[in-house]
Amino acid sequence: MAAAAASSSSLSSIISLQKNVPTTSFPSSSPTTLTKPFQMTNLVKFSFLLTSNKVSQAVKCSTTTKYNEVVVDEEMDRIRRLQNGSDVRGVALEGEKGRTVDLTPPAVEAIAESFGEWVKNSLEKDRGGPVENVRVSLGKDPRVSGPSLSVAVFAGLSRAGCLVFDMGLATTPACFMSTLLSPFAYDASIMMTASHLPYTRNGLKFFTKRGGLTSPEVEEICDIAARKYANRLAKVSTVLTTPPRRVDFMSAYAKQLREIIKERVNHPLHYDTPLQGFQIIVNAGNGSGGFFTWDVIDKLGADTFGSLFLNPDGMFPNHIPNPEDKTAMALTRAAVLENKADLGIVFDTDVDRSGVVDKSGNPINGDKLIALMSAIVLREHPGTTIVTDARTSMALTKFITDRGGNHCLYRVGYRNVIDKGVHLNEDGIETHLMMETSGHGALKENYFLDDGAYMVVKIIIEMVRMKLAGSEEGIGSLIKALEEPLESLELRMNIISEPRHAKAKGFEAVEAFRHYIEDGRLHGWELDACGDCWVSEGCLVDSNDFPAAIDAHMYRAKVSDEKHGQYGWIHLRQSIHNPNIAVNVQSTLPGGCLSITRLLIDKFLVASGLDKVLDISQIEKYAQSSS
Repeated sequence: MAAAAASSSSLSSIISLQKNVPTTSFPSSSPTTLTKPFQMTNLVKFSFLLTSNKVSQAVKCSTTTKYNEVVVDEEMDRIRRLQNGSDVRGVALEGEKGRTVDLTPPAVEAIAESFGEWVKNSLEKDRGGPVENVRVSLGKDPRVSGPSLSVAVFAGLSRAGCLVFDMGLATTPACFMSTLLSPFAYDASIMMTASHLPYTRNGLKFFTKRGGLTSPEVEEICDIAARKYANRLAKVSTVLTTPPRRVDFMSAYAKQLREIIKERVNHPLHYDTPLQGFQIIVNAGNGSGGFFTWDVIDKLGADTFGSLFLNPDGMFPNHIPNPEDKTAMALTRAAVLENKADLGIVFDTDVDRSGVVDKSGNPINGDKLIALMSAIVLREHPGTTIVTDARTSMALTKFITDRGGNHCLYRVGYRNVIDKGVHLNEDGIETHLMMETSGHGALKENYFLDDGAYMVVKIIIEMVRMKLAGSEEGIGSLIKALEEPLESLELRMNIISEPRHAKAKGFEAVEAFRHYIEDGRLHGWELDACGDCWVSEGCLVDSNDFPAAIDAHMYRAKVSDEKHGQYGWIHLRQSIHNPNIAVNVQSTLPGGCLSITRLLIDKFLVASGLDKVLDISQIEKYAQSSS
C-alpha cells in the first residue's frame, strides 16, 4: 500500500490535529431529561412534490395498507430498485454524473410508512392481538440530506400510527441498541445512512429487537412502499399531530461501552480509568464516530491528542470514512507514529465498521482484522467456529485452524455472514465471531450486532490486558503468524442491460460459471464449498433442509495444477449494489492471478458468449497490461 508506506513526516503537514473537545452535535452524558419535546410547533406541516408525470391515475391513499390496486410498473420499480440487500440506498442529492436523484422525500415517506405498518403487523402476530403506541426511533449520520429526509421518515411513521423518537446524530449500532437498553427499549429503529458512499447518497437501515431485517423482509417492505408511491396523489401533504420527541440515547450507549471496558479490564490500581497511560488516536472521518473519543475513551483516562476529523461534516472533506480507504489508513498511521500512540482507530461513517493501526504503524483491516479478532475470541472460546465471507485467504483459514478454531466460509454480504452465525448457533454449533472482509464484525456476546465501536472495545481490552501481563509488544503481535497472499485483485464486469433486467442476467452469468466448473470445462478448477471448514451443510451453496434466501448469487472455485496443487482461488459475485459482477482472485504463486484471469477470459467468458452480455474490458485490460 503506497499511501500507507509514506513516512509520518511527509504526511504530518496535512494532518489536522484536533483537541478532543465535545461538540454540540452529541449531547453531554451529564444527567438531563432523557425525553423532551422536539423544537417545532404543535402541528408540523410540509408537502412533497412528485415531479414525475408518469402516474396515470391518482388515487387517494389511506393510512392503512388498503389502497386501490393500480399497477404503474415504472413508478413502482423506482422504489424496488432502492433496495440494497438488507438496506435501502439511493441518490439523495444532485451531483453524481450519470445518476439522477431517486431517494426522494416521497419515496422515503412511503418506505417509512410501510416499515411502520410492517412492525405493527409483526407485533400483532407475536402478541396475538392489536397493539397501540408502537415506538420507533430514528438516528442519522451527518449527511447533508439527512434533515429533509428525516422529516419524510417522521411523516411516514406517523401515517402508520407510530410514536416517533428522534435520536439526532447517532450510529447504526446505537439504533439497534435503542430497542434493548432501558429506559428506551423502542419497538423498532431506523438508521439513516449510506455508510462510506459519497455525500450525494443516503439510505435506511431497519432494526427490531431481533436485530437487523433480512433482505426478503426489506424486499417485502419496499414492495408495499412501491404500491403506495405509485398510487398516491401527485402532491402529498401530511400533518403531524404528534411531533417526534428528541431523545439523548448516545450518552446511554457510550456509558454502556465504558462500563464494559471497566468491568472486563478490572484494573487493579485505577478501576474507573483503565486506559490511563495509553494514547489512542481516533479517526472518525467526519462521520458519527467522534463520540467514541470524548464520551468513551477520554472518560476512561486515555490520552487522545492527535485524533483526526472528529467533528461531523456531511460533505466528508478529508477522506472517505471507511476503514478500507487507503488515505484514511495512511493518515491514521502517520498520526500514530508521530504521537507514539499505542493504537489508532478508523471508523466508517455510521460506526458499524472499524479498522485499527498498531503501535508500529501497521494497518490492520481485511483479513488481518479478522485474524486479530479471531485470536482474541479463540482465547476466550477455544474451538469456536468463525464465519467469514468467501473472499478471505487460504492463509486466514490456516491461522484460525492452527489456533484450534473452525473456519466457515460463506456468502459475501455482512447480513449473510451474520445470519449464518446465528443459524449455526441455533443448530448447536458454537459460533462466537462472524466477520466480513469489509470490516463488519459481529459477536455472539453482543446480540450478533455488527458494531465497529464494540469491536474496538474488544481490541482495547486485550491491549490493556497484555500490558498488565507485562507485554510491551502491542496488539499487532497477535497476528505475526498470519501469512499474506502473494497476489490479490478485484475486477468488475458491468452487465450490459436495462436496469430492470440486470439482476436476471447477472444470475444467468454466475450460474453459467457454476455449470462450466461442474462439467469439468475448466481444467483444474473445482467448486469450493468451505475450504477446510468442517461444517458439512450450508456453506456457499445452502444444501440443508432450510436454505437461507439468496440475495445475490456467487461461487468460489479453487484453482490447482499438477505441479503446485492448489495455488489460488477465484470468486464470482453478483453485486447487490450495482448492475455488475465482481471478480476476486488470489494466488500463492507469482503470476498466478494473471494465469487465472486469462483462463477465465478464454475458457469461460469468450467460450460461453458472455463477452456479449458482460463488459469484460476491465479484465482484458488487466490481462494485457500484465503481459
